[in-house]
Amino acid sequence: MPAINNNLISKNMNKLNTLDWIALILLVVGGLNWLLVGLFSFDLVAYIFGYMTTLAKIIYVLVGLSAIYTLLMTGALRKKA
Repeated sequence: MPAINNNLISKNMNKLNTLDWIALILLVVGGLNWLLVGLFSFDLVAYIFGYMTTLAKIIYVLVGLSAIYTLLMTGALRKKA
């Protein structure tokens, strides 16, 4: 695995567009939700939006799509480096 170039990361963080930021925020929300589930068996999304309601399912799908988008974006950034 190649070493991480911090200058490249900081330079590319300044170039994030709106969709990139939305995906990043959703990933953080999803990651924190899984942390709560793992540590305390507490699903914050289900608590706020109801267990498997349409809105909760939309949130889960958006988090998953954000993960896919971020994987693709990361691959594109590595090719530019």
